[in-house]
Amino acid sequence: MEHEPILEPALPIVDPHHHLWTGPPPWGNNAAAAAHRTTEIRRRFPTYLLGELLADINSGHNIVATIFVECRQMFRAGASPALQPVGETEFVNGIAAMSASGVFGDTRVCEGIVSHADLTLGDGVAETLEAHIDASHRFRGIRHAAAYDPDSEVLGPFSHTPPGLYCADSFRAGFGHLGRLGLTFDAWLLEPQLPDLADLARAFPEQPIVLDHVGTPLGIASYRGRRAERFDIWRRNIRSLAACSNLIVKLGGLGMPTVGFETDTAAGSSSEAHAAAWRPYIEECIEAFGPDRCMFESNFPVDKINCSYAVLWNAMKRIAAQYSETEKAALFHGTASGTYRLSSD
Repeated sequence: MEHEPILEPALPIVDPHHHLWTGPPPWGNNAAAAAHRTTEIRRRFPTYLLGELLADINSGHNIVATIFVECRQMFRAGASPALQPVGETEFVNGIAAMSASGVFGDTRVCEGIVSHADLTLGDGVAETLEAHIDASHRFRGIRHAAAYDPDSEVLGPFSHTPPGLYCADSFRAGFGHLGRLGLTFDAWLLEPQLPDLADLARAFPEQPIVLDHVGTPLGIASYRGRRAERFDIWRRNIRSLAACSNLIVKLGGLGMPTVGFETDTAAGSSSEAHAAAWRPYIEECIEAFGPDRCMFESNFPVDKINCSYAVLWNAMKRIAAQYSETEKAALFHGTASGTYRLSSD
């Protein structure tokens, strides 16, 4: 059921997590695994740029601003490896400037930009971070993903990431530069890895850290049929993370193939079905972190495999219906606006 009435159409939303690409991102080099995980994304969303994003965000919900999150696009050709990621900030800043003209509507697309830097460069990453800052006043922070699982079928093209990245001395040497420059950090890792993030957050208690995708519970490959079995493990780790006051969590990403919910709620199903599937994870995060440290996200176009933009936000609104107007304001726009220092929401 892709077409359904928009719930609470006036509610302002800051979408704090989406991508733009000229092709699904080159997150790995294992061709067989890539085919296993990304064939359908390639087929359905070969390009996702301003036009495609606008078609989604103009589907009825009141999207007032968005945050772009890195997906390794438009890296600088010919630059040193440290400076290549700055090309993505330059690319997205151009999209944001187009949006800021007002020609394409009122939504402030890419009002914040979260890019990539190789934090394992240690002190050498300072050059990268300063170049990102110079490239755009919209630049807000870095995502350096650490997603890893010993089962190579879980992540496919993502499986090139080494284990224990967030605990590595070289990574932490680079990570320490974020606070000096007032930058946020987005963390993407998988449910079994969550203790690594808690250790990182405790080691840098003043550094704002955003956990992407409720910590990415797993439901495929060797985890197939075990998601419910592992829920209590995930919940204990979420509560441990919530004890770190510098951690914020994004509520979404549950439409990713890695989570495995598409076996429970087929693409095209209703917002009621998606809300029922996602509710236990989202409600637990809100209870643990509180609305002021939670933000709903779309993770588009990756989660578009599972449902439309309109249906996704309807599902989030169904889950949030039990909360007060003040709490909903935080969940849908206030936390995101404050975390990424947007001018207004």
